[in-house]
Amino acid sequence: MKRFLAFDLGAESGRGILGILSGRNLSLREIHRFANTPVHLPQGLYWDSFRLFHEIEQGIRRIGKEGVALDGIGVDTWGVDFGLLGRDGSLIENPRCYRDARTNGILEAAFARMPKEEIYARTGIQFLQFNTLFQLFAMQRSNASSLPAAHSLLMMPDLLNYWLCGKAASEITIASTSQILDPRSAEWDRGLLESFGLSSSILRNLVTPGARLGSLLPHLAEAARVSAQTPVYATAGHDTACAVAAVPATGRDGWCYISSGTWSLLGAEMDAPVMNAGALAHGFTNEMGADGRIRFLKNIMGLWLLQECRRAWAHDGAEYSYEELVSAARDAQPFLAVVDPDAFLAPGGMPDKIRKYCTDSGQRVPEGPGQISRVILESLAVCYRKVLEDLEATLGRRMNVVHIVGGGSQNALLNQFVADATGRLVVAGPAEATAIGNVLVQAMGSGELANLESAREVVRNSFEVRRFEPENSASWEAVYGRFLDLTSR
Repeated sequence: MKRFLAFDLGAESGRGILGILSGRNLSLREIHRFANTPVHLPQGLYWDSFRLFHEIEQGIRRIGKEGVALDGIGVDTWGVDFGLLGRDGSLIENPRCYRDARTNGILEAAFARMPKEEIYARTGIQFLQFNTLFQLFAMQRSNASSLPAAHSLLMMPDLLNYWLCGKAASEITIASTSQILDPRSAEWDRGLLESFGLSSSILRNLVTPGARLGSLLPHLAEAARVSAQTPVYATAGHDTACAVAAVPATGRDGWCYISSGTWSLLGAEMDAPVMNAGALAHGFTNEMGADGRIRFLKNIMGLWLLQECRRAWAHDGAEYSYEELVSAARDAQPFLAVVDPDAFLAPGGMPDKIRKYCTDSGQRVPEGPGQISRVILESLAVCYRKVLEDLEATLGRRMNVVHIVGGGSQNALLNQFVADATGRLVVAGPAEATAIGNVLVQAMGSGELANLESAREVVRNSFEVRRFEPENSASWEAVYGRFLDLTSR
């Protein structure tokens, strides 16, 4: 048996998961779970990176108390955010949260510096205002004091790896979310960064998923009572890359995936980037994946809307579990209204924002948790259909199966909505895809697994999935037409 500890940090929570690989079977056990809550300071919205690392330490200590010998540790996180280190290796300031307002309006300023067509031709990345390139450009425009003092830029999992083993390196899947990487050469586009008046000297050497970075630092190993020889691997540092690695698909064609969580990421796995006019027009991104694959996908504002509504209702004194909200949505009136999920980036007051959107667009206004939750889930389903159709048009092939992985795959109501709205078979699961992918990429790096196909065989052997057949697709046509009308305005 081989034992790998995966730390999977999302925008809402993090957890440490112990993966035990025995032959071609994998079992998981949660070791530690913790909240990940941004901190709003007068200067902006920050991640509490020291707290996150403390929680990682706690997870390793729990393993140490059990006397478990680890064959590897790996960290994955959300994309785009980063820490800046000084020449002495110390963190200059806590990383900003991608939802921070400092990048509001930055795309217009960036396109004035370089046309978006040229940026896309160099990076193949979907234009989102919080991409690393634009965060850095916003810092430069505001004369941020941390920028001239920076010696190294480390994306979030790279920063945590650095604190674990002392190796400052940039794992390529997380680097590819930055909009500073050329996916064709799999190298930094240093000239692009310099075209924006930014120094490329802060970029560190790139490593591939599964690379062994080093061993756990002695003081950490001693405190946790684990071996100082415990390897630290650069797993697929981007959580979506981990999730896609755990898609239980067979073959290379005829299927697409949705990594469903705070964000929804819908796409296909490719051997090479697709950076044509259609990909640009439809807003697709080319990010690096495990085993040299390309994740050709689009980011969609996912269950964030439901998470924010739940947070708002709890603030008002009404605590609802996700199961209660989904049950209430199931009983609510269908097709009351539809919203564009991508219109809701900023946190706070989400139920009111959704009602205002419906009022402003001349629709009936949902009231109460059940109606609002149903509007969110139906809107996600029709949004997925639009992105799926754009994906098929761009690639020139049909996707007969939609694999939904991640925490959102447990939402049976949403899964059925997706099957109905798209008219495709939905295969849901595994829910722990990100942690599974993290473990399996470590196993690939250690030599236990040969490639991505053998990793996916382990997933199929080890985890159950649920199938959702389309049932009432015709009833979704009117709401889909309404969605297309709203998003084309």
